Parts: sequence; structure tokens; C-alpha cells
Amino acid sequence: MNAYVTEFSAPVALRSNRAEAYIAHHQFDRPTLVLDIDAVEIQYHALAAGLGSARIHYAVKANPQREVIERLVALGSNFDAASRAEIELCLSQGAQPAHISFGNTIKRASDIAFAHQAGITLFAADAEEELEKIAEHAPGADIYIRVLVDASQADWPLSRKFGCARDKAMNLMGLAVALGLKPRGLSFHVGSQTRMAAMWGATLDQIAEIWHAAHAAGFELDLLNIGGGFPAFYGEAIDAPTAYAASVMDQIKARFGDVPHVMAEPGRGLVAEAGAIAAEVLLVSRKSRHDLHRWVYLDIGKFSGLAETMDEAIRYQFVTDRKDAPTGPCIVAGPSCDSADVLYEKKLVDLPQDLAAGDRVVIRNCGAYTTTYASIGFNGFPPLDVVVI
Repeated sequence: MNAYVTEFSAPVALRSNRAEAYIAHHQFDRPTLVLDIDAVEIQYHALAAGLGSARIHYAVKANPQREVIERLVALGSNFDAASRAEIELCLSQGAQPAHISFGNTIKRASDIAFAHQAGITLFAADAEEELEKIAEHAPGADIYIRVLVDASQADWPLSRKFGCARDKAMNLMGLAVALGLKPRGLSFHVGSQTRMAAMWGATLDQIAEIWHAAHAAGFELDLLNIGGGFPAFYGEAIDAPTAYAASVMDQIKARFGDVPHVMAEPGRGLVAEAGAIAAEVLLVSRKSRHDLHRWVYLDIGKFSGLAETMDEAIRYQFVTDRKDAPTGPCIVAGPSCDSADVLYEKKLVDLPQDLAAGDRVVIRNCGAYTTTYASIGFNGFPPLDVVVI
């Protein structure tokens, strides 16, 4: 296998050409995400077509830009909120409380009370104390139990932080009933950036075992929250959105039968391909005369929007204006005075050999988890700017 990462060209349908065209015709004095709101709508329809009767609950954390929420409200989307601020954002853009779920399993008691008072009735939990908080501050609420699943094949697998072990899920449902809550179902997350729908099978098998055991024990579950995992294009092949979603739903039907309510929580898969970042080369250097590889320092790094380069999990695609120039392998790093601010070093990035300070670099498919991860000014560098077109 080639040790270096070459530039990939995503199919037209897999990225926002409008965002890249906008960047080509404008100047930017700091790193800027250009977000094509129409591309978000196109992707929403593509996923909805494959999901069929399942409802999209957009994971607001992926990109809470006001225009994104406003457009999705107009399209009839539901929302998965992780905090009071996200709930307030959705409500401010016209979302109905019945269309918002409070999906974080780690909630402040006062935020539960706020959500309950605002009319939200659906909450996630994975622990006894969380159920007790919900029962006290949102009495009679509907809940779903988040289940911890084994490691997936996702590029950004989720850790043990969220979810309970499978052998605990039934006990939590029993406690929920005792507390006056209504256990509606189960939730899980297959792992972010699960590139192929076929990768869902083993996880669905784990959840189906609990689902059927719960029904046999008398719990009348009617809701299955399948979480996120829907991928974006970062250079490796992925299933097309409609086919991907349809395949996941076929696998669910085969294991669970007809589930009355299926929730899907795309975040990355809904907004990533709608955005591109305009960045600038600050420096190109070698550490010694004998160094095989150049270091390319950009004006954006881990702390200004590209946190998902941690462990080189998400492989962003770089494009420059020097399209016909010979290329060579580079280490790519950010501008901050933190030695952790290196984006790609294990697998090098092919960039033009004549790349120089001042050159523009476009980073493709950055509509998800960039603005929300950007610091407010680490080292005095400005936060990632946003232009919505």
C-alpha cells in the first residue's frame, strides 16, 4: 500500500462545488468555513429517501449554525440535542418540543427541568442516577436506554463513555417503570464515520438480542434510536447516502421486525459534505538538510477546527491552486505553539513541491465538527469564521 495520501476527487454529488467555487472567487484573512445550505437540503432528502419511515433527528452538535437549523426545521426534521443551549437554539428557529429529544446521557438536573418545562418529553439515560434525576425533574417522561456496544469498524469509534452494558439495560428499564417513567426503547451508536452499511450488522445483532429479551420480559418497547454513523467522503469509498440508509433499514427490519418508531441521528453524514474551509499556508520548511519530508504549516490546526485529525482518524482532503505541479509527501501541522498541533505525520499528505507561504489551501468536506471544535482563541488565533451561501 502507498505510504502517502494522494488527493482524491470526490464525485460531484459528494461535495459542495458551490462552496469551493465561492472560495475560489473570494479572499479570506483568516480560516473560513464556507457552508452551502442547499447542499444540506439535498443530503437531507437523500438520507430521508433511504430511511423511509424512520425519522431524522439531526445531531445538532455536528454543526449548530443557525441557518442549518432553520433550513432543517423548514424541511420537517427532528433534532437530537445534547444541551440546554442546543434545545434553545432549535426552539428559537421554530422546532416544536415534540420534535426534539434530549439525547445526552449526562445532564444537569436544572437542564432536565428546563427541557421538561419547555415541553420536551423524550430523554436518554444509561445509569440509575440519571433516571432518578429525570423522574424528579421531568416526571412521567419517556426515556430510552443507551446501550454500550462492542468496538465497531468506524473511523471514529466511540468509547466506553456512553451507554450501559447489555446486562444492565433490563434493570434500568425496570427502575424507570418504578420511578414513574415510560421506557420506550433502546439507543446505541455504531461509531462515527462508519463507511459502509454492511459494517452495522454485528452491532445490530447485539441490540436485537436485548430488544427481544425486553419484549419477552413484558416491556412494550416501540422506539429504536439507531444514532449516527452515517458517513461523509474523506477519500475512501463510502456507500451513497440513499443506498446506505436503505441498507441499514433493511438490516433493522430483518432483526427487529416492524418497529413503530425508528430514530436516526445523522450529523456528519448530513452536513460534512456541504462545507469547505479556506486556509492558507504559513510556512513550508524542512527540519534539516537531510530531512526527506517537508513540513507544511497551515493557519488552521487541531485547536481551530480540525480536532478530528486526532490520531489521524479523519483524513481531510486538501486542494491547492497548483493543480498541475509535481507533488511530494508532507507532514501537515497547525499554527499554534502546542506540539500536539500536528495534523498528519503517520500517513503523509501529497502536496505540490513548489507550495509556499501565502498559498491558499481548500480543505474539503468540513461542514461537520469543525466550527464546534474550534477554540475561541487559543494562542490568540481567531476562531474559525463561517460564511453561509
